[in-house]
Amino acid sequence: MPPARLEEVAHHYEEIGGRSPLNKLTFRQAAALEVACGLPVHVGMRNWAPYIADTLARMADAGVRRAVGVVLSPHANEASRERYVDAVEAGRAALGSRAPEIAWVGEWHRHPRFVAAIGARIREAAGDVLGRARLVFTAHSVPVATAGPYVTQLEETAAAVAASLRSAGWLLAYQSRSGPPHEPWLEPDVNDVLRELARAGVRDVVIAPIGFVCDHVEVLYDLDVEARATAEAAGIRLVRAATVNDHPEFVAMLTELVRGAAT
Repeated sequence: MPPARLEEVAHHYEEIGGRSPLNKLTFRQAAALEVACGLPVHVGMRNWAPYIADTLARMADAGVRRAVGVVLSPHANEASRERYVDAVEAGRAALGSRAPEIAWVGEWHRHPRFVAAIGARIREAAGDVLGRARLVFTAHSVPVATAGPYVTQLEETAAAVAASLRSAGWLLAYQSRSGPPHEPWLEPDVNDVLRELARAGVRDVVIAPIGFVCDHVEVLYDLDVEARATAEAAGIRLVRAATVNDHPEFVAMLTELVRGAAT
């Protein structure tokens, strides 16, 4: 990571109180899933402790021979899905014959319970505003060259959620872009969308970060601080829905997926 980008991200953490709630929320999801499915649930991270390789080693030491793998990213691209699968395979390779076999769950970006959890979070946040607001779904921008099925899957999630809310007026925008300026990344940026909506006379916007399953720095800063400042400057009243976090419908969906892959 370039030093300038590191400094920028450090500032983002300072603005949200000095730390991300990602680990806490992920472990809450894991605990709820463990209760619901009746199986031990292990958490592994790619970029922070507990690291995937260490988690796999602890599983092997405990005698785990077979496990179900869940990547907590609803929409597939090289960064959100492939790198995690590769990290698991690297961890398994290091363990040799002791490595647990992994049965991966199938795609779930259109699962009715996932859609229901997002819809519930939007209703909780928006209340009566939803009927007159423009609905903007967001996801992390990625390089165009590595997007794969990402955009299509996001559009399918957004369409399903909008239909469940009986909302015809929705947009898909991207956030949290990084990387070299000359490299094409997915657009439009959410801040540009907010400015364009303001120019079109829109005054109420509900943002739903469907590309994330936990509130963390890229939600708490990029939307709650940066996008909110853009909205206020443009004269827009902005409401941000929570991610699914440990919503009961999301946990129920994970339980179905795990049980299905475990059989």
